[in-house]
Amino acid sequence: MPAVGPSAPLEEAMREPVERRLIAILAADVVAYSRLMGADEEGTLERLKGARRQLFDPKIKEHRGRIVKTTGDGILAEFPSVVDAVRCAVELQRGMVDRNAQTPEDERIIFRIAINLGDIIGDGDDIYGDGVNIAARLEALAQPGGICISRVVRDQIRDKLPYPFEDLGEQNVKNIARPVRAYGMSAIAVASTPPFATKMPPHPALRAIRRQRAFMLVAIIAAICVGATGWWLWPNADPIAASVQTFPATTPRDLPSVASNGAKPAPRFSIVVLPFANLSNDSAQEYFADAITEDLTTDLSRISGSFVIAATTAFTYKGKGLGAKQIGRELGVYYILEGSVQRRSDHAEVNVQLIDTESGAHLWADRFESDLANLANAQNEITGRLARTLKVELAEAVGRRVEREGSVNSDAQDFLMRGWASYYRPASIASRQEALRAFERALEADSQSVAARIGIGTVLVDDLVLRFTNDRERDTARADEMLRDALEREMNDSMAHFAMGMLRRIQNRLNDSQIELEAAIALDRNNARAFQQFGITLMCLGEPELAIPQIERAIRLNPHDPNIASYYWALGSAELVSGRVDDAVNVLSKGRAANPRLYFIDLWLAGSLALKGDLDAARSAVAESMKLRPEINSVASWRAENLFYTNPRFTALAEKTLYAGLRRAGFLDE
Repeated sequence: MPAVGPSAPLEEAMREPVERRLIAILAADVVAYSRLMGADEEGTLERLKGARRQLFDPKIKEHRGRIVKTTGDGILAEFPSVVDAVRCAVELQRGMVDRNAQTPEDERIIFRIAINLGDIIGDGDDIYGDGVNIAARLEALAQPGGICISRVVRDQIRDKLPYPFEDLGEQNVKNIARPVRAYGMSAIAVASTPPFATKMPPHPALRAIRRQRAFMLVAIIAAICVGATGWWLWPNADPIAASVQTFPATTPRDLPSVASNGAKPAPRFSIVVLPFANLSNDSAQEYFADAITEDLTTDLSRISGSFVIAATTAFTYKGKGLGAKQIGRELGVYYILEGSVQRRSDHAEVNVQLIDTESGAHLWADRFESDLANLANAQNEITGRLARTLKVELAEAVGRRVEREGSVNSDAQDFLMRGWASYYRPASIASRQEALRAFERALEADSQSVAARIGIGTVLVDDLVLRFTNDRERDTARADEMLRDALEREMNDSMAHFAMGMLRRIQNRLNDSQIELEAAIALDRNNARAFQQFGITLMCLGEPELAIPQIERAIRLNPHDPNIASYYWALGSAELVSGRVDDAVNVLSKGRAANPRLYFIDLWLAGSLALKGDLDAARSAVAESMKLRPEINSVASWRAENLFYTNPRFTALAEKTLYAGLRRAGFLDE
């Protein structure tokens, strides 16, 4: 008779030992996959396959990983090393930032990634066990574009990798008996990491734009990088060419530690571009020299690893005649760039010099001349001359984009310069109207100008924020139109994303606001206003603790901004809803002193003072706020005008802080 029981093959399989091993598990998932597929199924699949083929597959292989399996919107991979897994995850997310820069925001593939270290059961090519389940659950805790890791992973990489993971606390995850302590790296932290070597080639349209860079700024930036690099490549750096003065090598301990506020040391490439002197006989050309200063500041900011003081702070040193050492101590920078501009009708001469703030030594100096009507041809000549002079190969340096078709439209450029000069003045209806008129004239002179569209959109959004507009619906619609058009033409402009981020918050589209402002910061790590606005959006999302360091960085980058009052207001607001009442009173008081014409600073200060127990001062602040904006006479009217304050998470925090204080100060609910 045949034996009763398991078949022979099954019995043999049951006797085989279970394969267990300790590995790092990476789980990745596409954010809003169903929405993307519903909007454009074929396009989404094409982009997802491209990301897999050109980024995920080679990167995972490069870091000794193995893809276990893929689903429609997810990837599961294993690594023999935790360090390799985390490094791979960061490079994957950083790579997606680069890929998405050329994709419309509503079509972007954005991943959440999680990593866990655990004991797993291997079954052929597949893996099972709690280690896998925890990775899958942690993935849901990661920010879009960010990374979440377990405590055991954090312990393994703590002293091996430099990535900033924040403690997210104990998390109860589905089907896991014990809480799991999680750590998160935000999308903005990922975007701040340097691009890895195997980047995708740029889009043809982007290459065309790059060919149109203005010669003067490219040449100056390239030379600054070369001069500064030669100065800090101690102690075995090759001497710079004989035409450039050299000095003894400087060790890190000899360099300025930072600003007098005691903050942590600035990066090696920390610089301020002081206002260029206008040597033209015509004082009306002052704006041209100022524009050179602003554009150099912007373009230097785009260099990876740089820390560049904002132009608005740099302008506060104009005409003061302070020494390099004092400026270096006050701003916490290693280098100063100063220069002069002499402009005639069709010709410009620029003199520049790079100064070490510790020794006061002039590290490098040069002169640039150009026919303003033929910037493109002059670019190669000037950069080539600098390359021969400094005897090094110039890396590609990002220059100021000049809006032109063939040759530069000087009239449009002049109006753009005037517009930004007005925009960066202390906020007032008059200065904003002047800026808007200049940008409108620029668009009239050059109907294809992306920069003019960005300028118009930025001013309109600022007017909406500051209540300078007479027609909110009209200005909102036009700002949206201008910024959408600009971003369709040029996705890699930080100011365009900055303005769109503010607009999306005004429209109460907080998640979209966060995405836009993260993009602005990723494109320009020294865009102080983007950091400030990002902090405000995080606060409105109910994350004031995450908002505070963003706003603090904005103030550090631009401590003398003529509109510093709004920075202090943003920081004080986040401090208040975080429950730090004393800090809020201190910072909001600074904001009111910097600009006493902004009603909302008085309103937030009133709530803070009341919570502190100073009811007389709180009532006085309420009265001043209502004097400036009589129609904002209750919490209800304030929330109706600022829909982004209706987010439930923010409301829960504000009820215990801001609103409680305002009620004590006599401010009505309805």
